[in-house]
Amino acid sequence: MSYSPALIVHICGGSLGLLSGSAAMAFRKGSPRHVLAGKVFVASMLTMGAFAAYLAIVRNQPNNIGGGILTVYLIGTAWLTARRRDGETSRLDWVLLLIPLANGILSWMTGVKVVRSGASSQNGVPVGMILFMGSVCLLAAAGDVRMLVRGGVAGVKRISRHLWRMCFGLFIAAGSFFFGGSNRPLRLLSTVGLGKYLSPALFNTTLYLVLTILPLILLIFWLVRVRFTNAYNGKSMPRGGEGHSLIT
Repeated sequence: MSYSPALIVHICGGSLGLLSGSAAMAFRKGSPRHVLAGKVFVASMLTMGAFAAYLAIVRNQPNNIGGGILTVYLIGTAWLTARRRDGETSRLDWVLLLIPLANGILSWMTGVKVVRSGASSQNGVPVGMILFMGSVCLLAAAGDVRMLVRGGVAGVKRISRHLWRMCFGLFIAAGSFFFGGSNRPLRLLSTVGLGKYLSPALFNTTLYLVLTILPLILLIFWLVRVRFTNAYNGKSMPRGGEGHSLIT
């Protein structure tokens, strides 16, 4: 099985994003290793998302175009949130707002169309997932509007914005890797001749599902801890985000 250079870059970016994102979760917050893992995660995820959108355009896959652009948006705005000072915004934020807004509206229009047709999926994507992603996009757009109207975010709200966007970007990468391309891990390992040497348990759909939703579980856990406990009250993420990354 042959892979185009663009597809190889896309897969490598996603794989590196999964590894670096997992490492960022494991390393102590604020440590040099955590900072390095975070930088690698951002770079790899932006690469994965950009090439996903490119491949979707070339292969005429409209749904994947939106997914690639959404990934770039989530990781990019999470990175900007960490890089900026409390209360800092720019005109670029008004432009970026259009991405989740358009994605959310189109996703809901597609989902409603699928429901009315009596189908349960479109191009292999369950209608529930289409509506779920559309809702997340609209929530992201609402968060952008609130941030711009209030003149930026600070303290716990700034930490939360950075956190959920990074974690959700990792969720997208996990779903793409484990369930995209007809069981991509097995295909990749089989291509290089390693699949036959590994236990079949490593290619279990249940395991893939757990690994895919794990970023969402961690996202909920940390948002609850940040927003509804005293663990981060009075704390503010320094410019650059090195001092208050939340995954320890």
